[in-house]
Parts: sequence; C-alpha cells; structure tokens
Amino acid sequence: MVIEGEELTEQETALYDRQIRVWGADAQRRLSKSHVFVCGMKRTVAEFCKNIVLAGVGSLTLVYDRPMNEEALSANFFITSDKTVYAGQSVAGVCIESLKELNPMVRVTAEEGNILNFDEEYFNKFDIIVISGCSLETKKLINEKCRRLEKRVGFYTVDCEGSCDEIFVDLKSYAYSKRNLHQIFKGPFKDANGEIWECRLQYPSYEVTTAVPWKNLPKRMSKLYFALRVIEKFEQGEGRDLGETSEKDLYGVLKLRKELCDVHDVDESFVLEPLLARLIAETREFTPVSATIIGGIHGQAISGKGDPVKNFYLFDATDGKGRVEDVSNFI
Repeated sequence: MVIEGEELTEQETALYDRQIRVWGADAQRRLSKSHVFVCGMKRTVAEFCKNIVLAGVGSLTLVYDRPMNEEALSANFFITSDKTVYAGQSVAGVCIESLKELNPMVRVTAEEGNILNFDEEYFNKFDIIVISGCSLETKKLINEKCRRLEKRVGFYTVDCEGSCDEIFVDLKSYAYSKRNLHQIFKGPFKDANGEIWECRLQYPSYEVTTAVPWKNLPKRMSKLYFALRVIEKFEQGEGRDLGETSEKDLYGVLKLRKELCDVHDVDESFVLEPLLARLIAETREFTPVSATIIGGIHGQAISGKGDPVKNFYLFDATDGKGRVEDVSNFI
C-alpha cells in the first residue's frame, strides 16, 4: 500500500535525484512506497521489471511461474546460456538476483505456487498486479479477486504476440489530476481552483469489457483488438496459455473466427486473416517499445498524473502505431 504521509529518506532523495527533478518528489515518493506483483517473466515483462527496479519501486514480487526451459533461455535477458547453473529452478527464481543487483534499495522476492490458488487477501498486499502470458480464465479470475478488495489495486494484463502488444488496464475507481486547458487559454469555462481538475474514472472488469458485442463497437476500432479476441478464445478452447499457437493452428483459428463473427453478427472481414496468420506465427517479442509503454502506463497509475489508459492499449510494431481503446463506452 502507498503510504501518503511518509516522506522519502535522505538515501532515496540522493539516489533518485535526477528522477525527482523530472517528475517531482511526490511522484517519486509514491513510486518508492508502492508494491508490485508480476506473474510471467518473458522478454517484455523482464524489461518492465528492470525499469521499475531502477526507478525505485518499493518492492517487486515475482511468482514462481514456470520451470527453466529452452524457451526461457531465448526469451529473457536475465538468463545466460549456461543451463547447468539453473537446473531445477524457475524462471522467476533465476531473475531475482539480477534484479536485486540493479538496485539494492528495492526489495525483490519470489513467491512459490500457482497464481490461481492465491486468495484475495494475498493480493491486498500490493498496489499493482501485472500478469502476462496467462490464459483467458486466469485473467478473469485474478481480475475479479482484485476488484473484490476494499482498496484499489491496479490490475494489468500484458500480452505480446510477436510484434503486437495488448495491455489491459483496470484501475477500478481511479482519481487523477488534470490541468484545466480552458484556464490556460483564458477560455470562458474555469473550475473552482482555476488551474486543476480532479477527474474520476470507473473501470469495468476484463470479463465485462471483452463481452461487449462487436457490432456495438465503432468501425474505427483497431483490428488488432478483434484478432486477439479470436486467438484468446482459440487458446482457451485448446487449453493453452497465451502464445501457444503456431502456423498449423491457422485452420482452426479461421474456423473460430467465422463462428465468433456469426455470434457477434458481423462480417468475417471484421477480423483480418493476414493479421491472424501473423499473430499465430510470430514468437519473438518486440521488446524495447513494448516495455517503455508498459512502464509509462504503470507510472501514470502510481503518480496520479496525466490521463490514464482505459481500457486497452494496442500496439503494432510493423507500423509503429499505438491506440487506446475505451471499450467501456459501448457496454
């Protein structure tokens, strides 16, 4: 939990002096007192963890997600090619020591167990929950556990399919400050303070958001959104986690596309076949941009500054374009 009245120590002020000059002492204080939980340590999320540890997050807890294997060796820069060193260890466990060395002031730990077995009270210890590479049912279940907590716990899913990324954000009921542009430009509308508005957003859950009928969504909606929903449903039906598809699955994915388009009463062209084919065939994450985006979105939630993402951020590295899609407007 972020403690509002607790000030930065002299050591923190000295270490993070450059950051404080950029975003202010209050934002750094919030970051330094925040507690983050991460499940899923592939390339992009590993980069995200590196960034927040260097920035001085209060604590980072990694779940013991999966055992070491060939895929982990190629998908995480914290892991070297010496397999013998990591025999019998999990991916999260291997990453702990490297993260600790980046910033000794940050408490980095690993939790053993299946994330599905963690109860609501366990998640109450954190301010931010980030899960990646999980099944559709896991996303829904963990999101609902966070929403049932009395305090606000920010919930994020980070899904990377090759050169495409999707970030889902649920901040429940979220208040933040926004500068009054009418006041800056001497417009006729001024708030009581003359400078700052306090805004509040209500976020729906992952389950509610992804259940919105496609025919209700605007035509300008990112095609990546629909393609990812098809692949997500396909993986669920096959009992797989995110990213466990290949080119041989294209026939089954296209068959499901037709079924889902019929259910949502839209034409099959709503979900582009070339995009589906690219998503299921690509396996390498496009790390640098993705991690920067994730870090920025996380920073917004903790600092309370700037317009937060609601509900999805979708990014395609092939054209370098990212879009925020507020699906809740069409529920």
